[in-house]
Amino acid sequence: RRLGTVAYFPESTADSPTFVDDSEWHPLIDGHRYFAELDAALRSLGPGDSVQITGLQLWPGLDLSGRRPGSAQYEPLGARLVALAAAGVQVRVLLAGRVIARSLWLPALAGFRDNVTSARTLNAARSDGVDAPPLAGCVLVDWSGVAAGSNHQKVVVIDRGGEVTAFVAGIDLVDGRFDGAPHDTLRLKGKRWGWHDAAVRLRGPAAARVHDILTQRWCEAATLPPRYAAPGRLMNPKLTAPPLPRAPRQPAVETPGTAVQVLRSLPERKTESIRPWRCTAWDALPSSGVQEIFGTLTAALSTAHRYVYIEDQYLEESLGGKRRFELYPYLRDAAERGVKIVLVGSGVRDPEDPGIYPWPINRKLNRDLRRKLVDRLSGSARANVAVWRVERCTVHAKLVLIDDAFACIGSANMFSRSMSGVDSELSAAVSTTTSLVRDLRTRVWSEHLRTPIDAELQAALDDVDCALGMWQPAWLPAGPPRDQWRHWSRETMLRPVWPTSAARGG
Repeated sequence: RRLGTVAYFPESTADSPTFVDDSEWHPLIDGHRYFAELDAALRSLGPGDSVQITGLQLWPGLDLSGRRPGSAQYEPLGARLVALAAAGVQVRVLLAGRVIARSLWLPALAGFRDNVTSARTLNAARSDGVDAPPLAGCVLVDWSGVAAGSNHQKVVVIDRGGEVTAFVAGIDLVDGRFDGAPHDTLRLKGKRWGWHDAAVRLRGPAAARVHDILTQRWCEAATLPPRYAAPGRLMNPKLTAPPLPRAPRQPAVETPGTAVQVLRSLPERKTESIRPWRCTAWDALPSSGVQEIFGTLTAALSTAHRYVYIEDQYLEESLGGKRRFELYPYLRDAAERGVKIVLVGSGVRDPEDPGIYPWPINRKLNRDLRRKLVDRLSGSARANVAVWRVERCTVHAKLVLIDDAFACIGSANMFSRSMSGVDSELSAAVSTTTSLVRDLRTRVWSEHLRTPIDAELQAALDDVDCALGMWQPAWLPAGPPRDQWRHWSRETMLRPVWPTSAARGG
């Protein structure tokens, strides 16, 4: 195992560089923190600055402060972007053509119609005192990629006076994401509901890389062949805004002991068709696609020696995945080495997923986890795996923590659709010798405990060997009582999925 700052990373390459000691990686847990930072960043922009946004969805009526339409000081995001463009800020927005529906004339499936409507509305919106619509040609629907996939990246990049800040997230700019611990304020269909999510803020050379990745995506989307959202209605305007220039060289942000990678997953072709001659190659991407997220996660999993913690919405495969890009073999190998594997998923499905909400999920070990992970482990190694759900909450965070030394946050789910590039993804990983990942772990685990943090609990969380006992009492080191965590977790929403005999909250 390589030691030091880059211990959990694969080798740096020109196409996938590692930024050592010069880039800030700052986690933002839940939408209320992320939206507050975006709100402040947008307010700081002026003429000559720029903002690039890409997401699976964007609701123009979203207020980043959580205010509702009709309330005092309500500021919808769409109107703010129009006003910024009218004031001389360069704005670029890419909205995804979603899953199979993006290639159909009936785009109501999977919310795709909303993306088309949002793009047309923003492109045509006018501002007082400006003759032409300020965002004309600046908002595109990106339907590139695999027919059964989606452009799933969720990123905002701000360039203010040449200083670039990038937000890489799992959070879309839509309603229902403004939430935070203890996740007890949102309601859906009259029932309590929470939305747990994560983002990361980047500054320094790593942020410049995100800027240039989004600029490249704009160039690819702007040169897609014409496609109709409905008969006679072009999906994108004929004339699009020019791409933004490359990011200015960013000065180092001193972060001793910290290395950062910005990671992509992209499919093999720009467009697919049942007629091979209609397929289109990327203008500036390899024909093999890009699987940087898979490469870094598998390197980190192969290096793990204490624990692996994964938060994921599904904890299973989905249609369109590719077996050679599954993470299960690497999780099995880690468990056989004695590494503790903790998987945490949703207690209820995403309301936008097919099915009836609030439909509970993760009530038992799913087929993929059972057949591809647990059943293929030796008897002793099975004791190294714990699977949990968070009741009354959609766990939308795409979060990986390893050994208090590695973390990855972004748009990529753990299933192979994200790893292979069937869904285009962007995530940011950190490998560090500092307390950065430990502090993130204690923040997230204490949120799930829903217990005020006092000095005694903080000390228990900081001690990773003791903290792992909250997931399985058998993992506690000698000394602490087996019910060490029970008195701290009476109000927790955590529920065991496997093994089911695990005591609630440890």
